[in-house]
Amino acid sequence: MSTVSSHRKPPRVGDAPFVRRSLISFVLVIGALLVLAPLIIIGVEAFSQGWKAYTATITHPDTRHAIMLTVLTALIAVPVNTAFGVAAAWSITKFDFPGRRFLLVLIEIPFSISPIVAGVAYLFVYGLQGLFGPFLDAHDIKILFALPGIVIASMFVTAPFVARELIPLMQAQGRDLEEAATSLGASGWRTFFSVTLPNIKWALLYGVVLCNARVMGEFGAVSVVSGNIRGQTNTLPLHIELLYHDYQTAGAFASASILALLAVVTIIAKVALERRGAGRGAKKTNGDAAIATET
Repeated sequence: MSTVSSHRKPPRVGDAPFVRRSLISFVLVIGALLVLAPLIIIGVEAFSQGWKAYTATITHPDTRHAIMLTVLTALIAVPVNTAFGVAAAWSITKFDFPGRRFLLVLIEIPFSISPIVAGVAYLFVYGLQGLFGPFLDAHDIKILFALPGIVIASMFVTAPFVARELIPLMQAQGRDLEEAATSLGASGWRTFFSVTLPNIKWALLYGVVLCNARVMGEFGAVSVVSGNIRGQTNTLPLHIELLYHDYQTAGAFASASILALLAVVTIIAKVALERRGAGRGAKKTNGDAAIATET
């Protein structure tokens, strides 16, 4: 009798049927109200005036320009932040140097600063009255209220995403494999592409997906540095706001449906990458266990 009781699992927190059902119901209700309901409303309102009105909004020159500017910003910002994230994660996890903790804190600053505050800060750096403003104006270099300012603001907001996905994984993996490859004569690039990259590729792709979604949906910092010039410096989120302020509700929701579709695609990609990464991790664990059993 004592043996049976000793193998009994301890009760979990909230294991009572009433508590369990209440918690699940609470989560489902809040999730439906905060996440599912807005997505449904966006779809309903986007097509409230029919397919022709929806198509007319999407194909309008201002909307097309906003979409193209958003895509162009992502095509520039995401690769740069990906390279930065990989380099930062490599530096923090593979090397010991003074200021290592400071670099880690520096990477996480965009998580704690409001995007609007960051946009205002860029005004004091690159604006006409800013730190580099007179120099940029004298050489006819335009940063703010143009594509470079939009890209810089988007890069600031999304800088931590790739790095924060890679750093915990690379810390857990350690340095043994890279040191072994280096001791066998492999160059730094060969070690990275043959050893490091295959072990971090799923986390890297996951970070890139999140970074891309955040770039395309960024509003606060971009609204400050872009100038909100219709048809010129308006990204898709800013264009949605202008349509809404112009009382073009159906057009605003039609444009918002593109970002909502991006969110759904991002979630699907996120789940797929998590499952793929978990499957590879399970296979590797089983393989290591089999090797250990044989030895």
